[in-house]
Amino acid sequence: MQALQNDRLLRALLRQPVDTTPVWLMRQAGRYLPEYRKVREQAGSFMDLCTNPELACEVTMQPIERFPLDAAILFSDILTIPDAMGLGLYFEEGEGPRFKKPVRRAADVRALGIPDPETDLRYVMDAVRLIRRVLDNRIPLIGFAGSPWTLATYMVEGSSTKTFSRVKGMLYSEPALLHELLDTVAKSVTSYLNAQVAAGAQALMIFDTWGGVLTPRDYRDFSLQYMHKIVSGLTREAEDRKVPVILFTKGGGQWLEDMAATGADALGIDWSTDIGEARRRVGDRVALQGNLDPATLYGTAEVIRERVAGILDAFGPGPGHVFNLGHGINPDVDPVNTGVLVNAVHELSASYHG
Repeated sequence: MQALQNDRLLRALLRQPVDTTPVWLMRQAGRYLPEYRKVREQAGSFMDLCTNPELACEVTMQPIERFPLDAAILFSDILTIPDAMGLGLYFEEGEGPRFKKPVRRAADVRALGIPDPETDLRYVMDAVRLIRRVLDNRIPLIGFAGSPWTLATYMVEGSSTKTFSRVKGMLYSEPALLHELLDTVAKSVTSYLNAQVAAGAQALMIFDTWGGVLTPRDYRDFSLQYMHKIVSGLTREAEDRKVPVILFTKGGGQWLEDMAATGADALGIDWSTDIGEARRRVGDRVALQGNLDPATLYGTAEVIRERVAGILDAFGPGPGHVFNLGHGINPDVDPVNTGVLVNAVHELSASYHG
């Protein structure tokens, strides 16, 4: 297998020395790019875009052609797994994701099967294979999935929610049933991520978008426990090198020590946690990814550079930092400012890696 031309990301995730801090951005392929909006219109719908490997590859590569990013991330959606379970995923314009058949009763949970990644989710694996060919070993490809708790929130609610009333209702009134659902989803996520590695993904990320809405006790029981199971079941080596795993719980800064104990290689943190404090807390157990407020990209070039410099200074010298936003890039950001961010990270971080 040909060596990667730029393996900064993989080295940083494993806390190995790098020349500059690597940078990639959550949702780096997306609506803030005019070329993405053009392809999205061509596809007809968001799901048509996700399920077309050629178009998914095209939009994955769009930010790579624009900016000197240190990684590509597969263009897909976290809800592909529940869709493959037969729940009927669709998107309402301006409303977000919805399911035709939400999971509300014991019979609904027991009817769920574990999707076969190479049949039920073949379009994702084909996209991974195609992206790897097009990347041609320039930079690594990140594969991903949603956490079981986050996927369950959509599966039970049937759509996006601000109150989480149905899924939290199940948590408090039928905890055994929710555990049964989470166990099935965790097995599905493990299988799905391992298939992505087999298809060519070189790092993995688990997005726990809604873990932060739980109490500390419930986070450990209903979210972290299942991410731990997934991490324990993942393929951690492929193509003669390690496959690093990143855990990201939005709003989860208070639980970094518990997250570090899962065996993950790196933790993503949002902007509500100081990265210097996070580094002091986790020590050398894991790398850290983050954590610029996405709204910073509405600022001037001077402000963006100043905030980048602040995060680099807070993390300090040495390995183990992957620069990223604290959550996904906002769709109305000027792409010029994204370029300012990426260039600032590379330029300003070199002095921290002597």
